[in-house]
Amino acid sequence: MWRIWRLYDPLRALVVQGIGLFGIAVMIHLILLSTPTYNWLDGPNAAAVKAAAAKK
Repeated sequence: MWRIWRLYDPLRALVVQGIGLFGIAVMIHLILLSTPTYNWLDGPNAAAVKAAAAKK
């Protein structure tokens, strides 16, 4: 294991890992916000209201 850290700078590796994890978290949240079921900003009944309005 110590040979790996001789090849890579530990601080740079942790910064890149943090940026990568933050990017994945943002991507997951944006995917969830784009679905009608898991969009917590519009509220739980927003999909039902939109469906009822579309039927009229």
